[in-house]
Amino acid sequence: GSGGFRKRKHDNFPHGQRREEKENVNPPSALMASFKSFQLELDTRHDKYERLVKLSRDITIESKRTIFLLHRFTSAPNGEEILSESEVKLDGVRRKIKQVAQELIGEDMYQFHRAISPGLQEYVEAVSFQYFIKTRSLISVEEINKQLIFTAEDREETTNMTSNSHDKQPHRWSLKVTPVDYLLGVADLTGELMRLCISSVGNGDIDTPFELSQFLRQIYDGFTFIGNTGPYEVSKKLYTLKQSLAKVENACYTLKVRGSEIPKHMLADVFSTKTELIDQEEGLP
Repeated sequence: GSGGFRKRKHDNFPHGQRREEKENVNPPSALMASFKSFQLELDTRHDKYERLVKLSRDITIESKRTIFLLHRFTSAPNGEEILSESEVKLDGVRRKIKQVAQELIGEDMYQFHRAISPGLQEYVEAVSFQYFIKTRSLISVEEINKQLIFTAEDREETTNMTSNSHDKQPHRWSLKVTPVDYLLGVADLTGELMRLCISSVGNGDIDTPFELSQFLRQIYDGFTFIGNTGPYEVSKKLYTLKQSLAKVENACYTLKVRGSEIPKHMLADVFSTKTELIDQEEGLP
């Protein structure tokens, strides 16, 4: 009739027949198979990225604990035991880095660099801090990378690595610290050396601050040669490095000018007060 609904064409076909035609419209094709393989590859890559982030977090935590332990070296009577314990802790950190190296076998490290960079920087800071306490010098990036060459420890691990690796030497692999991670770790080291200076003054050691001042000045000169030509993160940390150097130089000035008139047990208080004044003038928190 004039007021009735008009029936659509496909309503004349049974419901099951319409479903069958719908399935035949999008049959499995090579394009869909390619997208499914891309999906699987992306999911695998994202899972690996998350595992690397967790490993990097563990490396950062253990490296910080090693640094806190090394700060006890100046006040502890058994300095050699502190160094031995720190070496054990660093071996544990290197085992975590070994797991990172296993994850990156056959992969481009720079695709996952953002995930592992914080942990590597903290590891460089811990290793260089321990090396300075032992030798009063700066460890090189080549020496750090020599410690990050690993071998398979058991047969099961070797079998797993052989099946997943495209390397010609599946029994041996390594993880190299990039120059940027090394520079950022050394820049963070200057803050720990400044704290070492404070603790040395508090213990009545008036020789270590002058050694630290000369050492930090050499590091600062090296960073100024890089200037604005280096990565943004390196130039950003140059300001913090300059503040650490200023605080150590201020401690040396106090020891040189007023060291004879101030008792040794009060030197740390005077130095801490001057450090707070420097921070207020510079607007630091």
